Amino acid sequence: MLLVTHEMNFARRVADRVVFMNQGKVWEQGPAKEFFASPKTDELKNFLSSVLH
Repeated sequence: MLLVTHEMNFARRVADRVVFMNQGKVWEQGPAKEFFASPKTDELKNFLSSVLH
């Protein structure tokens, strides 16, 4: 199933894989645990720090 959301806390709980898109392009993707634990791009790091509490 594909689910599109901006609710990263929800995505972290339910997703097996996560894709981060910015300006219509895929910037980063991977298993949810790895995706949230060690983001590789500055854009994803900034996004996650602004939405995860």
